[in-house]
Order: sequence, then structure tokens, then C-alpha cells
Amino acid sequence: MDRDDKGALLRREGLYTSLISEWRKQRDRGALEALAAKPGRAPLDPVERENVRLHQRVERLEGELGTARRVIEVQGKLSALLEELATDSALKTGGEPK
Repeated sequence: MDRDDKGALLRREGLYTSLISEWRKQRDRGALEALAAKPGRAPLDPVERENVRLHQRVERLEGELGTARRVIEVQGKLSALLEELATDSALKTGGEPK
């Protein structure tokens, strides 16, 4: 593709040298800004850091609460089973049920 063909293609697509020059300047500015930036992640705001810590704590505590609820449920079922076994045992030995 020769120079005239490129020019015709750019005009047909509405792309002019002034626009392309501006894009190049923006690209160069962006590259310089990126190179000037400190490597690594930006430090978190103290409020953000505290927010993350509290969210993690809430998740951990919700997990512990779920576990505690399951334990209480199992303890209730075990208590009912033991009471039933004690009642059946008392009936078999001739005692009175509670």
C-alpha cells in the first residue's frame, strides 16, 4: 500500500494526521506517567484497610456462628436421644418414667 492509498484509507475512515498526532502525544504522556509511577500496588487508605480487616473478621465470625449453631442442634438431638434411652431403660427395669 503506497502513501496515497494510506491517505485515502485514513480520510475514508475519518482519521486525519492531526488526530493521529494527538493520539501519539497521549500515548507518550501515558507511557511517561507509567514509567514515573512507583512499582507495586498503591498503598491502601487506612479506612479501606480497616474495612477489609473488618469484612474478613465478619466472615470468620459468621463461619464460627454457623458451626456453633450446628453443634447446638446436635447437642439438642443427642439430649433428646439420651432422654429417650433413659426413659426406655427405666421402663424395662420397672421404674417410672420421668
